[in-house]
Amino acid sequence: MSKLSLKELTYSVLIVSVSETYNSVFAELLHDPKFTTIDYISSISLAKRRLAERQYDLVIINSPLPDDPGIGFAIDTCDSENTVVLLIVRSELYVDIYNKVIEHGVFILSKPTSKMFLTTAIDWMISSRERLRKNEKKTISINEKMEEIRLVNRAKWILITQRDMDEAEAHRYIEKRAMDQCITKREVAKTVIKTYESAE
Repeated sequence: MSKLSLKELTYSVLIVSVSETYNSVFAELLHDPKFTTIDYISSISLAKRRLAERQYDLVIINSPLPDDPGIGFAIDTCDSENTVVLLIVRSELYVDIYNKVIEHGVFILSKPTSKMFLTTAIDWMISSRERLRKNEKKTISINEKMEEIRLVNRAKWILITQRDMDEAEAHRYIEKRAMDQCITKREVAKTVIKTYESAE
């Protein structure tokens, strides 16, 4: 990844915490242009509502919250969104909670902690978010390819039934039109479909 593209990467952050001390530390650590949105929420119920309205790249939960420890929320957020979650828990609860959340991909940190550990954890979260972003792009690319195959097959069927071509001729027709016009087979297929279906 080039330095330019690294500079262009931005992240939205949701912090679920009632601790003013931790919130001020987060504000300091996230004081960087790459963090374009930083929202602070003081309960799990409000955090759930906020996530129903919009998606965040990073979610940091400082457990416990007044209405919930946040463990189930952390798991659900990791399972249902392309979001990276950090759960900060009391040291005496760390092992038990770690065993519950680790298989879901939740990052976990015990407290009390330090700025250095929090900085490292945020860096891990960013790295993990970029991995998810790559997977999202791959998924979109695969879906686009599948859609192109469906459109081309539909266009070929139209050419076979409407212009008495066999499958090889229909395939060559679409490929030649794409090459001659310097457009994709997807665009040729759309034109064929539109032309013949609008004539019906």
